[in-house]
Amino acid sequence: MKVTELDLPPGVAEILKQDGIETLYPPQEKAIPLALEGKNLFLAVPTASGKSLVAYLAALKHVLERGGKALYIVPLRALAAEKYEDLKRFESLGVRTGVSVGDFDSPDPALEKFDIIVATSEKADSLLRHRSSWLQKISLVVADEVHLIHDPERGPTLEITLTKFRKFNPDLQVIALSATVKNSKQLAEWLEAEHISSEWRPTPLKEGVYLDGEVRFTDNSKLELEDVRDPIWSLAKDSIKGGGQCLVFVNTRRSTETVAAGLATRMREIIHEKVTIEDEESLLVDEGEPTSIGKRLRSCVHRGVAFHHAGLSNEQRKSVEQAFKKGKIKVIVATPTLAAGINLPARRVIIREVHRYENGVGNVSIPVLEIKQMCGRAGRPRYDKYGEAILIAKSEAESDFLFENYLLGETEEIYSKLGSEGVLRSHILATIATDTVSSKEGLMDFLDSTFYAHQTSLIGLEDATDNVLEFLVAEGMLVEDGHLRATFYGKRVSDLYIDPMTAVKLRDALRAFDPTKDGEFGFLHAISATPDMLPLYLRRTDNDWLEAKVNQRSAELLLSIPTDLEEYEFFLAEVKTACVLDDWLQELEEEALLEKYTIGPGDLHNKVEIGEWLLYSMRELSNIFNREAYPPLTELMTRVRYGVRRELLDLVKLRGVGRARARSLFDNGVKTLDDVRELELGKLARIPKIGDILALNLKQQVGDVRQRKRPESEGKAEATKIEARVEKEPKSQAGQRKLIDF
Repeated sequence: MKVTELDLPPGVAEILKQDGIETLYPPQEKAIPLALEGKNLFLAVPTASGKSLVAYLAALKHVLERGGKALYIVPLRALAAEKYEDLKRFESLGVRTGVSVGDFDSPDPALEKFDIIVATSEKADSLLRHRSSWLQKISLVVADEVHLIHDPERGPTLEITLTKFRKFNPDLQVIALSATVKNSKQLAEWLEAEHISSEWRPTPLKEGVYLDGEVRFTDNSKLELEDVRDPIWSLAKDSIKGGGQCLVFVNTRRSTETVAAGLATRMREIIHEKVTIEDEESLLVDEGEPTSIGKRLRSCVHRGVAFHHAGLSNEQRKSVEQAFKKGKIKVIVATPTLAAGINLPARRVIIREVHRYENGVGNVSIPVLEIKQMCGRAGRPRYDKYGEAILIAKSEAESDFLFENYLLGETEEIYSKLGSEGVLRSHILATIATDTVSSKEGLMDFLDSTFYAHQTSLIGLEDATDNVLEFLVAEGMLVEDGHLRATFYGKRVSDLYIDPMTAVKLRDALRAFDPTKDGEFGFLHAISATPDMLPLYLRRTDNDWLEAKVNQRSAELLLSIPTDLEEYEFFLAEVKTACVLDDWLQELEEEALLEKYTIGPGDLHNKVEIGEWLLYSMRELSNIFNREAYPPLTELMTRVRYGVRRELLDLVKLRGVGRARARSLFDNGVKTLDDVRELELGKLARIPKIGDILALNLKQQVGDVRQRKRPESEGKAEATKIEARVEKEPKSQAGQRKLIDF
């Protein structure tokens, strides 16, 4: 079927044609007419089979012809950015697209001006909690990667969000996009949706197992390889020499770096020149000072190889992904999380392990669905005639197992993860706090609409719900007087988007806070002791120095030290996490901090981001429980955001000035905004880490318009030269990127 045969709003087909989309894939032929008719749809097809286009066209139909709005829910921020860029192509038709992924304590009224809003499931849930009035205009909800309902962390939020939207608006159209899963019909029945499932791919996929220099594929074809000593290099080299790119999946972060370094060394055999990419600085340094992990990454990239894992910063990951899409990087070695991320197809996917380590459990088998997700990255539409996904075996027995269990086996069924009390706490409180229900009967009726109830029954949920309600009433977040009502405290906890158990910890710490004593480390420990802050892993070598730290700073703690041995181990992990934030505040160089705690830049900035959010939540709760904590928490929030001591708080108010540049300014005598205003432009530019571009920008920020009025002897001539140099800088170099400094 041709795109022009569809009942599309004027101008849409022309834009698609510009992108080379003129005919539909078979799954799209079935799905798009149903989507355009306004029917609920559950589309389960492999990666790169055109799922997104189905949702895009339905959204455009709602916006341009029905006067509605569309909410596009994705699981990851990176995916939100990708969908936002895709949908911006239709701006010329008058479609306004916005993206919202953070700031959970806001109804985001500015989003009302957009026609299509792309948001993570957590942000969508937060918007519902804030009762944003514009949500009533949503006529279409798209749930991307809906099979992640089985994920213990993100799944319940997505499930509750879809349940609420369908309860609020029975006429709402829902389009769910999924990988192929065993019980996709069951999910479609829950959503009362038309079910379309297909194994069709635009690029056929060959799956096989490597053993002793030979790949045996499921279609009985074979591939002989020369070098049997290093299977990954042999497979990668074969693909690259044929003009392809490779994704290699291994099960640990350390392995990604080790394997990538080994491949980079051998890439000299086929790539003889140094590979350069745009914005190489972002590989080495992002959101801080240069780090050894950045140096290792850049060294690999220069040979056309990269590693990719959650320990990298956002900018480092983006640079790797963009360079891979442009063909500069030939091989990415990644942990499995990349398989569920953005669109990064390769000609060949190599999977080294089908097991991974999980804390408290040991080595476990990776689910078939996840392996299939990895395999699904093989094959670049418009570039490859087929893709190849290859698992590596070490013996005949393992080869047979990989064939039977993973390549020829079915994916697992998807199960709701809504049943535990820990998950239900937050969602039950939010459901009552938003006046969605006002009684136990109403709550059970709401829960009866979830996928959990559709899949099993409410029998298991009823006891858990009773326990959660008892907890919320006992902790003062709900009152039960014939009706269920949220207290002001309960409503604030719901709006802040924190676990009620987190709120209890923060409340208890606030009650213990004494403004006459230094409570800084106590605040850091309190937020590190909450369920919303995953503590760092405790190593055996950590106990001695952590116990010394506890003895040294026990007077500052706001929560009691446990006496139970098992609880004490958790306590030490919390203290270790607080120490990371404390070292960050004391301006310990990032490389030293990462080495001390054996973490990556991404881990550090994740802790900083969550830490700032929890300090904000604690500050807001201080209005209820201890107002004297409000000022120090406000200051601490800013310090955690930038990783600075108190004396730099004035300087980090400037755009482009973070911990490194603020310290450089301060140590060179520029300690206040007035100092920036008074110092000659030339002298400001010569301060280490500043330079011409930032110096001129800082002068503009502080409103120094007197520079041009000064006599030659006071720097006018030098200022004029600097302005001329900046004017000549290419925009890509003189733009905001150069000003980033965290």
